[in-house]
Amino acid sequence: MVLVYTHKITPRLRYIFKHMFVRILNIPVSFTTKVEEFVAHNGCKLTYSKVPLGGEFFIRSHDLLFEQGINDIEISVHEWEEVPCFFTAGKKSSIPFDVFATSFYLLTRYEEYLPHVQDVYERFPAEESLAFKNDFLDKPVIDIWAYKLLGILKEVFPDLDCEPTPYNYLSLFTVNEAFLYGAKGVIRSLGGFLVDVFTLKLGAFWDRCMVLLKLQKDPYDVYDRMVSLQNNYKVSTMVFFLIGNFTTYDTNISLTKNKFRLLIKSMSDYVKVGLNASFFTMNNTEMLKKELTKMEEIIHIPTVKTRQHYLRLNLPETYQNLLDFEVEEDYSMGYPDQLGFRASTCTPFYFYDLDFEIQTPLKVFSFAISDLVLKEFLELSEKQAFQKVKESFEIVKKVNGTFVTLFHNKILSNYGEWRGWKYFYEQVLQLTSVQKESENKGNK
Repeated sequence: MVLVYTHKITPRLRYIFKHMFVRILNIPVSFTTKVEEFVAHNGCKLTYSKVPLGGEFFIRSHDLLFEQGINDIEISVHEWEEVPCFFTAGKKSSIPFDVFATSFYLLTRYEEYLPHVQDVYERFPAEESLAFKNDFLDKPVIDIWAYKLLGILKEVFPDLDCEPTPYNYLSLFTVNEAFLYGAKGVIRSLGGFLVDVFTLKLGAFWDRCMVLLKLQKDPYDVYDRMVSLQNNYKVSTMVFFLIGNFTTYDTNISLTKNKFRLLIKSMSDYVKVGLNASFFTMNNTEMLKKELTKMEEIIHIPTVKTRQHYLRLNLPETYQNLLDFEVEEDYSMGYPDQLGFRASTCTPFYFYDLDFEIQTPLKVFSFAISDLVLKEFLELSEKQAFQKVKESFEIVKKVNGTFVTLFHNKILSNYGEWRGWKYFYEQVLQLTSVQKESENKGNK
């Protein structure tokens, strides 16, 4: 256990200390404002305040964890042992910056509450983030700092017991278009045929005919393979279905199609299923409530896992809305056009509401890899994309984090623009399973 002496125990302080010590390092932590209790403690302890009590392990505190509300904070990024940092702490501090205030700023997405320029879809752009501007978006710096802090504490307190939780891999699939040609109705199918003819896509015209005549499987009907891969590689898989009404941005199959409803129910028997909340739910809570209810009616269990279509995440309102409807987990914490760690951590965390200064029950899972970013925004080949995945995975593995990837069902189709990518996902599973196998052998 680590005992922390501070001049004031605040919700912010409890939140970030527990994330770093308990969730990342798996070390219990407790707090005291009593000097006598701190002095009498014989185990690992540190002072987090403006001045040290004596010669103990001391981290000079920034004001952030003792404030309330949002303030425009001046930030200057430096380096600590080749890792970016800010909120410098002075010479008396055992480490040169306030690792806890810095982590709180990044983890709560403090900067997203400040005035910023939104993109065309009303999202916080990666280019506006501190991590992007200072070239550390690809690093889970909070986890890296936590392990560096642990190393220093062990030098001072050799008896500090620590058994970090092993790394984990979580595979996310989003289904924005369950079938490419099938179950779309007469009008949409006729429109598709006309587009195929006028754009001279004769191959697509033929495939559409074959699928509608039930002589060929729909290219996006990859769900048996998805389940098979989950079972073969023992990977935790989660599938998010878009079930909102048809709009310019939401173009999935209509829920009036029995085939689509049966697909969702069938998949819920084999994998974890969540809601891909449609484009306009960000500003329409009634629409969000209807979609959550519809999903519950299909899978016959409460809908407690969500992600936002187009990653339309507006803090804190989006998460406050999810909490109002008793959603327990969200998987939208990432950027639509950049790889990396939006919240600077690879450990799942609880949303801290800066409006109300409380830790909420909503658990946030941050993804680092997206197939659309790899292929469409970075324009990488399959081999180049896999190398990016491997680099990110190795960083997460080193700090025993949770490696989260976000793919679409069509990546398994080997069809159209995704031709040549059929085995990419399986390569990712092989990468994670090899690492786990080597760990298991080492533990025997």
